[in-house]
Amino acid sequence: MSLNAFTDETDALARRYDYDDGSVLVADLGVGDDDASVDVVDGTVILVLERDGTTSQHELDAPEGTVAKALINNGVVTVEVER
Repeated sequence: MSLNAFTDETDALARRYDYDDGSVLVADLGVGDDDASVDVVDGTVILVLERDGTTSQHELDAPEGTVAKALINNGVVTVEVER
């Protein structure tokens, strides 16, 4: 799924920033840290969100490269990719 599709589906604000040495994906999930998790498997960012007792899973395509870090802090997910 693209960031635009993720934004449309979840109403989360999401952006991709590209730099010479990599990219950063950032999304404000609108939930607390205890209500979200992030994992990266084979270049796919997997987000699991719980809202109002309902759990949803979203898969985002990570930019090409090696994922250096994926974390959630204050409801904002950040995925750093190195080239």
